[in-house]
Amino acid sequence: MHRLARTGGTAGLLRWLAGRAEGWAGLVGPDGTVLHAAARTAGAMVPDVAGLVAEGASALTERGVQAYAVDTGAYTALLFPLSVFPPGVGDDTGPVLAVVTPRPVAAGLATLLADVVLPLSLCLQAETLERKRRRVDLAESRGREAVLHLLMTGQLSIAQQVAGALRPRLPDPVRVCVVECSGGGRDEVARVCVDADGGRSWIVRCPVYARHLILVMPAEAKEPEPGAVPTDEAVAARVGDCVVGVSEPVPLADTATGYRQAFHALAVARELPARHARFGVSPDPALVVGPAGRRWADELLNPLLTHVPRRPQDPGSQELLATAASWLAFSSHATGHLKVHRNTLAARLRLIGELLGLDLHRLADQAALDLALRVRSTPAPACTPEPAQSGSPASGTSKAAGGLDAILVRPAVRDWADRQLAPVLGAEETLRTWVRCEGRLGPAAAELGISVPGVRKRLTRLETVLQRSLLRPPSARYDLWLALRSRDLTAAA
Repeated sequence: MHRLARTGGTAGLLRWLAGRAEGWAGLVGPDGTVLHAAARTAGAMVPDVAGLVAEGASALTERGVQAYAVDTGAYTALLFPLSVFPPGVGDDTGPVLAVVTPRPVAAGLATLLADVVLPLSLCLQAETLERKRRRVDLAESRGREAVLHLLMTGQLSIAQQVAGALRPRLPDPVRVCVVECSGGGRDEVARVCVDADGGRSWIVRCPVYARHLILVMPAEAKEPEPGAVPTDEAVAARVGDCVVGVSEPVPLADTATGYRQAFHALAVARELPARHARFGVSPDPALVVGPAGRRWADELLNPLLTHVPRRPQDPGSQELLATAASWLAFSSHATGHLKVHRNTLAARLRLIGELLGLDLHRLADQAALDLALRVRSTPAPACTPEPAQSGSPASGTSKAAGGLDAILVRPAVRDWADRQLAPVLGAEETLRTWVRCEGRLGPAAAELGISVPGVRKRLTRLETVLQRSLLRPPSARYDLWLALRSRDLTAAA
């Protein structure tokens, strides 16, 4: 009995009892509902077992006795109440152990059932508590995921309110760390992360990538003590099959930017022996567009920001903004991030495209929308102002094409584009072709005259050179399209 209780639990004990009784064994609720059951063989079921045990369970509850037996012409039902909770804890009316056996009842069977009541009760109690623990863990995991979603969509005050019920407190400023684990190893790696930094980091199981953990870590304001190992490096060293990418220090309000940086660093870390990389210095394009870029972004997004749904159940402007940001970051994986059906995602994207006058199947319009959203989420004082230039194109002349081109020819943006493309200058054919083919491997391979795996290998090497993720979202393809467009406009001027 005790061996089965440890290894097989309730199900194992019931199967063993059904075999010993040469009949049927199960757990029955006080109202006669069968909760668990096992039979010796598929044909060993009593014709009216449900009615038989329901009658006995009802009589057992009414009389308050410690055992009860119901005899029929060919079978006997033996019933014993179980105590799942300690006295005074939970519901006093626990389930009933019911065993239906052929007559005459085997010698010693009633004593055996009386003896199995205690281990079976302990198994039920342990299984009940384990189910409750899993529900609590799931609720906490979903709560952390919700806080991360709020941070990623810029809703800082609401995120802090929700996070107040959980630990630790959200740090500010932060480094965002993405840890890629082996299959099924996230829980163990999460425990390693907690041990490595003393529980100071906000740890979230990524809702999009099943092998990723996201850590929102405090950004140290001072130099670490001699001999101290940063959390991300400690995790990479202690878990032999994980890969770690880390962002620059960013304000808590810029968690989405930190996540993109950490994801790009992760692509670099996969090719390094240490399996660890930190994001290299590279300004966000939203910081160099200047006031004209902010005006362009406001004009482009205005139809979305002022959208009022026709029906209460239709998505409002904030929900559409979150959908656009999630889809641009995660592509089709946004369904897992937003917890919506793919048809719902497609319908929202159609509405966003109609409101903004954009074709979201085109990489150019995707890049324009991505830049506009990033500009909107960047505090205005952080944007680099630029002196007015004679003869420069007027900003905001159109939503995506002319207005964006006028921004991309400004000196600060041209300098940013040069820094982005500097590592691949002179060897950018594959990159240009891939971007021109809307970031699709098949058409790019056909245009280059090589195989799809060949294009993938080239882009993987470019990920290491550019220190950016290209093949998996969040991808740097929007930044690269903007940089290439800026250079082309400058060359044509």
